[in-house]
Amino acid sequence: MAPLLNCLLREASLAAGEPVAGRSLHRLRATGRLLSVRTGHRPGAPELWTGTSWQPVRHSGLIDLAAQEMRAVTGRSNAALAAEMTAGREVLEALLAARARAAPPDHPWLRSEQALIMGHSHHPAPKARTGGGPPGVWLRYAPETYARFPLVLLGVREDTVVDDGDTRALDTLGQAPDGYRLLPVHPWQLDLTHHLPAVRAAFAAGRLVQLGHTPWDARATASVRTVHVPGGPERPGASGDLFLKFSLEVQITNDVRRIRRHELRHVRHTDPLVTAAFRAMDGPAAWLSERGHRTVRGLDETFPVLVRDGLDDHVLPGATATLAAALTEGFDGDPLDRLTDPLPWWAAYLNCVVPPVLEVYARHGIAIECHLQNTLIAVDPDGSPVQAVFRDAEGARAIPATPREAAWQRLAYCLVVNNLTEIVNVLTHRFPEAAEALWPTARREFQRCAREHGLPEIKALLAAATVPCKANLLSRWIDADGTEPCYVPVPNPLAGATGQGDDGSLTPRRRAEH
Repeated sequence: MAPLLNCLLREASLAAGEPVAGRSLHRLRATGRLLSVRTGHRPGAPELWTGTSWQPVRHSGLIDLAAQEMRAVTGRSNAALAAEMTAGREVLEALLAARARAAPPDHPWLRSEQALIMGHSHHPAPKARTGGGPPGVWLRYAPETYARFPLVLLGVREDTVVDDGDTRALDTLGQAPDGYRLLPVHPWQLDLTHHLPAVRAAFAAGRLVQLGHTPWDARATASVRTVHVPGGPERPGASGDLFLKFSLEVQITNDVRRIRRHELRHVRHTDPLVTAAFRAMDGPAAWLSERGHRTVRGLDETFPVLVRDGLDDHVLPGATATLAAALTEGFDGDPLDRLTDPLPWWAAYLNCVVPPVLEVYARHGIAIECHLQNTLIAVDPDGSPVQAVFRDAEGARAIPATPREAAWQRLAYCLVVNNLTEIVNVLTHRFPEAAEALWPTARREFQRCAREHGLPEIKALLAAATVPCKANLLSRWIDADGTEPCYVPVPNPLAGATGQGDDGSLTPRRRAEH
């Protein structure tokens, strides 16, 4: 219920008074309904005013309330999204039951990748897997169940294979027969597509052949469709680890996770620019390059695989990578569990994350999608952040291919709202006595970067009353394209207590019309 409540409170409500006795009061803008919510790290226990009394709202009632509000806002219905919200609860029940029976991995980084039980904190259905089949099909591939599984190996006839970039790592995963190239495939994707006429025809004509499975297991990561391929003793003869990103005919959060042709072209254009920008940087921050991709002509979007750098060659010696998103949920090995004073840790986190993101934008005109699921924080043996590692070229935007205003809007949302705000929230929950010092510390880091780069967007950000925030509930309700979502303004925590005025450069291009 917490992610859906977060959506309603952020996108569709106004505060209706000061919090009292651990509860806050909100009025939904369009319908005028009054909602009382338990305050805290995650909102809960919602109650609705009937006109005479407060009535508790269960998950199904909250879905109805969200649907009524969105219909009033947009004049549209969306039964599919309402069903997805219901299904998301059923998915979560299946995940929790399976996770309780499974053994977690030994490595703390992998435990962090597989820790996202709640998932996106501001999404109406963060755990739904629409189109993926019943739980018996997909639980074996779910990161939340600590999934590890062999990959399917196909042979692609050489006159049918499409290669772009550096795909040599794929040829080390097995042995292809003469006249064929090796193509790893996610077994879930093959389950979902093997019956398609084009796939059946490719096998019948010998353009594709089955070669079995890898003798080693890949590990599911937080994004579900990206897997980690181990190096070292688990894969003898391998030079190091790597990640493989696949198409998946399943809708997860805002999109069907199929890798489309234009996305492949975008990655091949953008990734070299981002890679070069990070190599030019004087600091430990790293980028996991998507070196190339391989697919099948005629099935370009069905069986593409992107080759992404592994962690072995990027994480500082002696440091341990941690998925930043896992810090908001907690996991065995969470560096926050060892903290007694959060301020030095927070200052180190800011120093790792903020400068490289702003430097790449200021000096190279590239906005990386630095939200929590794309950010890895390497910590030293004491648990202190020493390095940020970023990933996912699909979400990166380069100027001028992307207009500067749009690139900055996306960066500001990912960095301030999706990343730093979520980390502040969990630190405030754990250390309420330090809450008032967290955002001033962040503001000083941004001011330092502003002095170094002279970037007008940073100065405007620090003066703005609001920052752009992706409206996931509204965007999904109107079926907005996942790459062009609606944004709503939310209070800017960096502006400080003086409440400086809004700045035009941060005005969202598409405001929700509440």
